[in-house]
Amino acid sequence: MQVMGIVGWSGSGKTSLLVELLPLLRAAGLSVSTMKHAHHRFDVDKPGKDSFRHREAGASEVLVVTSSRWVLMHESRDEPEPSIESLIERMTPVDLLLIEGFKTHHHPKLEIHRQSEGKPLLHPEDPEIVAVATDVPLPDAAVPQLDLNDPQAIADFILAHTGLG
Repeated sequence: MQVMGIVGWSGSGKTSLLVELLPLLRAAGLSVSTMKHAHHRFDVDKPGKDSFRHREAGASEVLVVTSSRWVLMHESRDEPEPSIESLIERMTPVDLLLIEGFKTHHHPKLEIHRQSEGKPLLHPEDPEIVAVATDVPLPDAAVPQLDLNDPQAIADFILAHTGLG
């Protein structure tokens, strides 16, 4: 399974780009999964639902199954956040895993940079950033630059970089 990270500051458009890339990569014949790192608490469950009540009562994991999907919710409780490696091991193997976030983990990454956000580039400090998708030319960039508004070119780069193209 090949891995490519999508990193950048909050508001840079990581999710928007990822959503544009998915159908392009699928059209190229790849099976693709995603992993998203959130810096805040979230819950896919709803108070009052049976699965929510199971977790509230102390279940370590709750598996909810329908004919169209299943979801496994694991309560970390007092455990530290799991390593990215252990999370990847839990995923069904696919051709490409796109990871949104996890800036500090060691895997190839594509940086998303929007000048309007006024944030510094990440790639000078992270040797695992293999390219920057940007909305403006970056004359001092030490990695390839991709047009943030050309998702097909970005998908093509990912395919070539991962050897899946």
